[in-house]
Amino acid sequence: MVSIDSATPRTGTGRLVVVLGGLSAVSPFATDMYAPGFPQIVTSFGTTGTAVQLSLTACLVGLAVGQVVLGPVSDAMGRRRLLLAGSGMFTVLSLVCALAPSIAVFDVARLLQGISGGAGLVIGRAVVSDRFTGAQAARRLSTLSVIGMTAPVLAPVVGGFILGVGSWRLVFVALAVTGLLLLIAVWAWVPESLPAERRRSGGLRAVLAAMGGLLRRRELVGYLLVMGCGLAALFAYITGSPFVFQDGYGLSPSAYGLVFATNAVGTVVAGAIFGRLAGRVRLNSLLVIGVVITVASMSTQVILLAIGISTFPVTWACLFGLTFGFGLLLPASTTIILAVGGDAPGAASGLLGGAQFTLGAAAAPLPGVLGNTTALSMAVVVLGFGLLAAVALTTLARPWQGHGEAAPMLITQSTG
Repeated sequence: MVSIDSATPRTGTGRLVVVLGGLSAVSPFATDMYAPGFPQIVTSFGTTGTAVQLSLTACLVGLAVGQVVLGPVSDAMGRRRLLLAGSGMFTVLSLVCALAPSIAVFDVARLLQGISGGAGLVIGRAVVSDRFTGAQAARRLSTLSVIGMTAPVLAPVVGGFILGVGSWRLVFVALAVTGLLLLIAVWAWVPESLPAERRRSGGLRAVLAAMGGLLRRRELVGYLLVMGCGLAALFAYITGSPFVFQDGYGLSPSAYGLVFATNAVGTVVAGAIFGRLAGRVRLNSLLVIGVVITVASMSTQVILLAIGISTFPVTWACLFGLTFGFGLLLPASTTIILAVGGDAPGAASGLLGGAQFTLGAAAAPLPGVLGNTTALSMAVVVLGFGLLAAVALTTLARPWQGHGEAAPMLITQSTG
């Protein structure tokens, strides 16, 4: 009998990167592809909007735990078997979500779905580090970062179109099918990239010690908070906007999907601008610009809503500013974090994923915590996290000191 570790599927670099890209995208899609169906889920389970938003929190907590734990475990056990197990469990748990009879079952399934999906995110990066070095590694890690950045804002668009032809449960059936296809693809095209002789004997304890060392660096903590608060603002927007646009402004799920698609374009365009400027403009300057755009957009919306101006075009325009600013904030902060923590890349990657999804989990239910989700409640929460990012940037990260400035040159040279 051939073991999983000894199996050697035939693969080319192109196929490998496609599969790893799919693994990087499926968890962000699972996180919020069902967001346009929040009002339907409230009715289906006879529950509240806040309770449904907590299902997103559960998934984000699972993603944070999965990345922090499964990354180090893969250093000791190898990559392939955990990727197969994660893809298989993701498929099963997506079906459980689709068939859930109650909000309690749904929330538990979402938590476990997040943990299993975290395997693809953290181990996918590890496979690239195992297989490639130098410019080749930078090119492929950059590709995975772009996929991971755009997936959360594109997912509700896809979900809106699915809801145009079926119920919210169909979204999770689609995720189950995707998980099954990825399971087959991992089996066929992703060989074990970490041979037994290179596996780490220290296990989880050694990585936790490395994480502790990184957390004693003031600037790294600052950039982690900037990145985490930026993602928290985005997830507050994702969980709040279905209620704002559908219940508040009367849009259909498909029309909401189009609004979200437009805002997603803002993130993609900003990411493309970041890629072109990263080698010529200081990375910290791009980060500051992203934070300023985010805070300015949401400050404008809060002020207008506070004086009674609550129109669909104004809300849409301000949220477009949010997603555009996020498109600069996330790649800049991520690149700096990985550069500053370059002496312990596995630990830095685990902290990055943990900070992203822990703060995102905290923010997800907040727009509706006081009752109904409104444009003002969502805008206040999003602005609050934007201001926290600005405070962390100026007091801890201190971008004028130029931390991590060598990283973008490597990426630019590798992709030019």
